[in-house]
Amino acid sequence: MESSVPKFYPLVPGSVFPGDWFIGKIPTNIQVGENSILDSSHCFKNYYSQLEIGLKVGSNVTLWRTSLAAGEKGIIEIGDFCYLANASLVCSKRIKIGSRVFISGGVTIADSDFHPLDPLNRLLDIIALSPLGNRNDRPDFKTAEVVIEDDVWIGLNATILKGVTIGKGAYIYPGSLVLEDVLPGQKVSGNPAKPII
Repeated sequence: MESSVPKFYPLVPGSVFPGDWFIGKIPTNIQVGENSILDSSHCFKNYYSQLEIGLKVGSNVTLWRTSLAAGEKGIIEIGDFCYLANASLVCSKRIKIGSRVFISGGVTIADSDFHPLDPLNRLLDIIALSPLGNRNDRPDFKTAEVVIEDDVWIGLNATILKGVTIGKGAYIYPGSLVLEDVLPGQKVSGNPAKPII
């Protein structure tokens, strides 16, 4: 017997989906174009952006099993005709994705280390994040926006780290760890990712 519950819901600020397996609500501080859909409000489980607009989504975008984890000052931007399948966007500052971008399953895009690299500051961070700590006491850590231009394809389980720009029409092979900018039209592979000649 086929379920009458839709597999995708229209992405509308403030909405609640009847039949959604995750009991959640779409945030109101998002901006969405026409015909953009998602499979569950679970996409926003770790969305904490306090900005007036913390997420901008273009038209005809599909978010399937994707995590949009934006910190309090984070903004995620996604252009038109994008498909994100089981990806994780982890944003402290800014992640910008162009139009006609395909992001495959298991992909992680992060614009920060999310903790200090210095050992003493890392210990102070652990204490601040502990159940008895105060999150306001966290030491600073580095963030640098990630920009993915139009017509990019990112293969299964690739990781894109802070400060990276991926040029228009680039192709990121599955499993790649991208630490440096990728030129337009370039194909990269490996850990760390290097151009394929």
